[in-house]
Amino acid sequence: MLNAIKNKVTALNSEIDYRFALGKHIKNLPAIAERDRVIVDALKREGVYVTTLADLGLDSTTNLLNAARNQLSTMAAVQNSQIAQRLPQIYTVTDLPEFFTWGSEQKLLNIVENYIGLPVTFQGVHLRKDFPNENQFGTLLWHKDSEDRRMVKVIMYLTDVEEKHGPFEYVPLSLTPLHSLNYYRIYYKLWQSGYLGINDEQLQEIIPKSAWKSCPGPAGTVIFADPKTALHHGTLRTEERSALFFVYTANPPKRPELCTQYWDDTFPKPELRQTSELLNS
Repeated sequence: MLNAIKNKVTALNSEIDYRFALGKHIKNLPAIAERDRVIVDALKREGVYVTTLADLGLDSTTNLLNAARNQLSTMAAVQNSQIAQRLPQIYTVTDLPEFFTWGSEQKLLNIVENYIGLPVTFQGVHLRKDFPNENQFGTLLWHKDSEDRRMVKVIMYLTDVEEKHGPFEYVPLSLTPLHSLNYYRIYYKLWQSGYLGINDEQLQEIIPKSAWKSCPGPAGTVIFADPKTALHHGTLRTEERSALFFVYTANPPKRPELCTQYWDDTFPKPELRQTSELLNS
């Protein structure tokens, strides 16, 4: 009982400190263009904003795409056709300069800081292939991430993504506002699952499928999402999908131990020398 009380007091103090830091940092938020303000406002309103690489207009995009294509071509073939649950193939490419440079573009950092409201850090980037599956498990279940109170994932499709490729899908925040009945019903179901996620049938009991927002798009589609506030998942697919996932949190995040996967050895890392040779060949 005493430990439970101490934990609650610690959590309350942490939340008070967080709110105080938000108020203090408002005057230090970087200026952003009106078109970038649209992204920030959409994240606050709906939890997601969809755009394109062309509209973002970042200088380092060409180098990033060349490096991504080279890395995709060198990813080891996966023999999983006989496996019932085909896990994604993930490479951590944070240390490769083309990926780090794009993820650290000042325009992106300014957008993220205006949304999160605090100094931010670029945690890293995963290059990811997702494979066909017939049943929901893992990130195919509806879930919320836990690294921070607010965070941003920038998802970039490297191949065309139609319904058969399993596009990113989410529930708009306007349908689950804070402290609403839907908000608590969803959190109760997530709690029942041990926060692993809920399936389509469970979600339909709360939010009709017609209200879910799917995000298909051609290669070069870019999705800004707050995976902490917006309930989301990858849909079941019959063909594989390739994408990059850039991750941003406050500095420091609420749960730094969950962020190490974006730069440590949790997933394989390509060799820096190999990438340099590929780009120069």
